[in-house]
Amino acid sequence: MSSVFLAKKQKIVDHLNQPVDEYSDLSPKGSIDQGIRILIDEINQLQGLVTTSSCAGRISAFLEGRKKSSPAQDSAPRDAPHEQQSIAGPGGKGGGQWLFVSHDAVELPSDVTENYFSTLFGLRGEAEAVQRAKHQAGRRYVHLKFEAMILHLLTASLDDAQKVLSAALQAGFRESGAVGLTANADGSVTPMVAVRSIGLAFDAVVGYEDEDGKMVAVVSEPYLRSLVELANERFAVNTERIARFRSHLLEQYCQNGKQSKNKKGADWEDAAARRERKRAEGLKLQQAKAKEQRTSESNDDVALDAVFD
Repeated sequence: MSSVFLAKKQKIVDHLNQPVDEYSDLSPKGSIDQGIRILIDEINQLQGLVTTSSCAGRISAFLEGRKKSSPAQDSAPRDAPHEQQSIAGPGGKGGGQWLFVSHDAVELPSDVTENYFSTLFGLRGEAEAVQRAKHQAGRRYVHLKFEAMILHLLTASLDDAQKVLSAALQAGFRESGAVGLTANADGSVTPMVAVRSIGLAFDAVVGYEDEDGKMVAVVSEPYLRSLVELANERFAVNTERIARFRSHLLEQYCQNGKQSKNKKGADWEDAAARRERKRAEGLKLQQAKAKEQRTSESNDDVALDAVFD
């Protein structure tokens, strides 16, 4: 195993093992999502793998970054916050602002106040907003998005990368892929694998920023609730896929016939151990059948001898 890979893995693991009050990263929340922390720890205990970034899946309300064509850009005060001064690309995503982020399903109270979801996502609900929200060049829009789990793993070899991709595809993360398939300077190949699925994702424009910097809703409250319900359904599917990915991956890395417990508490075996067990059971069955046949033939001989005696 490459010394370069081992050094990178040790550095990453040491960072992840910091006390909670000292740990931080570049994600919006600055820490690992609790819904995926156990999986991250399990992966990092496997030889040949280390996680470099992760997200358990999320629903978010996001204000686009200020576009290059925005007339308000030149008039922005010099002491404005960094995210208000940054220039975004054509899609308006760069330098945007998170209005709401949740890595868990959103609670749906039975009794909600008017504009509950608008307020939750930082929007000001107005009945006339849809009619007068004509597109304008440079306008910043608010998106309500759902994104499934994404993992980036540095692998120690092509074989390790193949195991991760195999587990990901079997679990339903069908847009997974790998880069860095050529040799490094020291001759080692350490692919970076992305485990992801865009099939569950959605992105809906639900508002915009007006001239006063306020977020105005352009969809109704019932529509926002419908989007949240859809996101919650996809959180459930995402959770199932994460569990399948974990099971397939650990199965491939389980060595020497060691067994683990699945989510129902039953023992499961890695592929090599299962093949060996099946082979042994097959041989045992063949031997039992052969013994039974010999016994039967022996009994037949005795019976015939008794008849002709």
